[in-house]
Amino acid sequence: MASSRALLSLSRPLHTVWGGRQLFSPQVFGAVVASRREKSAYTGQSIPPPARYGGRHTVTLIPGDGIGPELLNHVRELFRFSCVPVDFEVVNVNSSLTNEDDINNAITAIRRNGVALKGNIETNHTLPPSHKSRNNLLRTSLDLYANMMHCQSLPGVQTRHKNIDIIIIRENTEGEYSSLEHESVPGVVESLKIITRNNSLRIADYAFRLAREKGRRRVTAVHKANIMKLADGLFLQCCKEVASGYPDVAFDSMIVDNTTMQLVSKPHQFDVMVMPNLYGNVVSNVCAGLVGGPGLVPGANYGRDYAVFETATRNTGKSIAGRNIANPTAMLLASCLMLDHLKLHDYATMIRNAIHTTMNETQLHTADIGGQGTTSEVVQSVMRHIQSGGPLTTEL
Repeated sequence: MASSRALLSLSRPLHTVWGGRQLFSPQVFGAVVASRREKSAYTGQSIPPPARYGGRHTVTLIPGDGIGPELLNHVRELFRFSCVPVDFEVVNVNSSLTNEDDINNAITAIRRNGVALKGNIETNHTLPPSHKSRNNLLRTSLDLYANMMHCQSLPGVQTRHKNIDIIIIRENTEGEYSSLEHESVPGVVESLKIITRNNSLRIADYAFRLAREKGRRRVTAVHKANIMKLADGLFLQCCKEVASGYPDVAFDSMIVDNTTMQLVSKPHQFDVMVMPNLYGNVVSNVCAGLVGGPGLVPGANYGRDYAVFETATRNTGKSIAGRNIANPTAMLLASCLMLDHLKLHDYATMIRNAIHTTMNETQLHTADIGGQGTTSEVVQSVMRHIQSGGPLTTEL
């Protein structure tokens, strides 16, 4: 960090300044956080916990596996450089352990802090069926029912389709991810897909509320009700019921296999999409590919009480870990979503603008999108663009 930059001091109050303009002065809030936070008017997601300890927020940080630890180290470096009033409580989760003590510790930390930023935790499919995915345990234990991914083109990234702007809403707690499997007789396995009316209504309402809040024109429900007439039929019926309460937002539906074809051929027909868990996994990855790949798109998981932010496609990037070639954009943008959730909008905008300048104007790209830049070089470029705006802090 440049010596000319003012250092944050926890013992002295600071005014935050950007480009010579005071943004806000941190306020000290009470340390007690209600166990059940109020719902916000925006999509029913939780109001974030108030800042504490001199106006700073504490966020749970879960490094995860693969490229997660190195990318989150860059986030911490960038936050320190930008004087973001966030402290991280680091909780490591070992995906190779058979007991669940580590993930339970992480869940407890998120319940304490209300917000988390995480790398993906590897799920080894060779482990016995009793071993549950750590990612899935975290989402279901905290009832993070809505996964949100905003798939948006970046002008500086060369792709087949331009000006893509799609929001994907994925039900996050049931469906094929219910972890209910058994072998009826040798050689015959049953895997149960759970679809409930309450959760289907809840995720549909989230999608329509989001569409209305963001001024979107259409919500598309993705399903396979022609084959799974009861399960996906229930999901589709719930979407139709909710749609009737939002006459200002158009509604249509599409079968999942046709959806994937339409996405790669005519993606601009989609606006907001809502779907059950497994389809959300497939469609999210297709959409990430449309705009340049998994290294570019952030994701967020919202529940009534908690929010967890991560990269949208949830891959560990294990094959490129430790090589300083991973694209940090998705994780940096996920941290911006987290800052927006904490109502630190000025910091989120500052960092997001610096990322977009690096990607679209400087065009410093990592190898996954055709460039030769390293992870560190991209992050350093983001810092330089932040620094070019002027001093970030000044003492009272």
